[in-house]
Amino acid sequence: MHILAVIAAAVLFGTTGTAQALGPEGTTPLSVGVTRLVIGGTALAAIGFALARRHRQRTGSPARGATARDLALMATTGVCLAAYQPLFFLGTARNGVAVGTVIALGSAPVIAGIIEWALTHRRPGGTWMIATALAAIGVVMLGVGGDAGSIAGADPVGILGSIGAGASFAVFANAQRRLMDTGWDPFTVAGAMGATSAIVAALALPFVDLAWLATPAGVAMSLWLGIATIAIAYTLFTWGLLRLSAATAATLTLAEPITASLLGIVVLGERLSPLAIGGLVVLAAGLVLLAWGARTPRDPRPYAIEA
Repeated sequence: MHILAVIAAAVLFGTTGTAQALGPEGTTPLSVGVTRLVIGGTALAAIGFALARRHRQRTGSPARGATARDLALMATTGVCLAAYQPLFFLGTARNGVAVGTVIALGSAPVIAGIIEWALTHRRPGGTWMIATALAAIGVVMLGVGGDAGSIAGADPVGILGSIGAGASFAVFANAQRRLMDTGWDPFTVAGAMGATSAIVAALALPFVDLAWLATPAGVAMSLWLGIATIAIAYTLFTWGLLRLSAATAATLTLAEPITASLLGIVVLGERLSPLAIGGLVVLAAGLVLLAWGARTPRDPRPYAIEA
């Protein structure tokens, strides 16, 4: 179930591009990203804290106090979620959506695995390495097979932005995993991430043009992006992370480009080249292999993490 929860989250992530494409005129990546985070982060906090309270009532466990380290990790998750968006959009603005997405999504699982290895001294298993390699190859084929040009000729600043986005995702996934390893329930962890990200995004509201929000299409797009792709998606992702490593969860989110590509074909009338179609097949094979290899639940006991 935890694997399916992360994959479901990735499917919701994959609807972002199509929702933006169907949105109103006059939007900018920054204004959409800020609005998405303010709405989604607030909703994620409300859902997460409500589920955490219900979890405590059901289990009879008392509310726990947060140490300074816990608060720092919680703040890190929200700041990284907020930082992901401008870094991701910088990469896509400089190098195109396909190449920027390839670098961001392809780098996140690798960085997550390296961080987790460094923190826990547990090397990712062979199945994860093979599955991640297959998935990364599939993502590259999907990106190069599109019309966005070559990764080899990509703009260096855009590459750094995309890698920064991948690193942001990897860091907050590992921070969430560490919080749960020390006994925090996933719903409180998700709620804290939502609250922090909403506060960070709200600071940027005075600097973006939100005139498009006055239209019905703008409201519908904002609510979908906020509620579905942030609040619901990250609740599912964090709950799934309870029984998965950060590296495995990050790789499973590569179901996102599969969803985005299929929606582009079905909803937006886009076409994929044979290379891109082959990339989808290879990517799907990597995710199936990873899901098969991770079918045994992760040891819920805390890692022996050195300070």
